Amino acid sequence: MADNFPPDLIDAQFRLHQARAEYEALCRSLPWSVEPAKGWPGEENPHTGAVTGGREDSPGYTATQKTEVLRLRALLRELSLEVSTHPHWDSVEAEKRMEARMALKHHPDAVRSPATV
Repeated sequence: MADNFPPDLIDAQFRLHQARAEYEALCRSLPWSVEPAKGWPGEENPHTGAVTGGREDSPGYTATQKTEVLRLRALLRELSLEVSTHPHWDSVEAEKRMEARMALKHHPDAVRSPATV
């Protein structure tokens, strides 16, 4: 089943994986709040003295960061639609589409490392 995917569908799935990874990496690098916000102190455990919780002040996202988040979200929507509405799915029996979709997500050419491209 995994060998009969059209090349353009495999490529779209690969680009979707790449965009998702880029978006997740960006999100990990962003401040915790989109807009500037005051932080709050953590709570000290009365028995151990360990402080848990709390946040530093957030400077908020820069205009560039906001633009990049919007760009990547739009790209993710576009690629998700491209993959999910591809004409190939019409040729797959309805009962087997979920299995086929999972096979596409794990297809060797859809998960190849960018370094091997």
